[in-house]
Amino acid sequence: MIRLKQDAEGFVRMSRHFPSKTLISITFADGTEGEYTGLRLNGLYDQALADFRLHNNMDAKGFDRHDKKIHRRNAVEFVPVQAGMEP
Repeated sequence: MIRLKQDAEGFVRMSRHFPSKTLISITFADGTEGEYTGLRLNGLYDQALADFRLHNNMDAKGFDRHDKKIHRRNAVEFVPVQAGMEP
């Protein structure tokens, strides 16, 4: 089991996908705990990554096609979570 802790701003640190069947325990800022599968958190990670790329004018692969620089690491490290979200 992987244990994560929500920070004061409502995020957990997650810089990659977890194995989909792994159980992940999150301790929320309000003191409650919840258990989720890696599959559920991977979906939240993917959504945070899509939002990041959208707000930074990048395509689905993380490239800014209007800028000639290649971005090597266009990923997120913090994923928003909230107490009471569906497992």
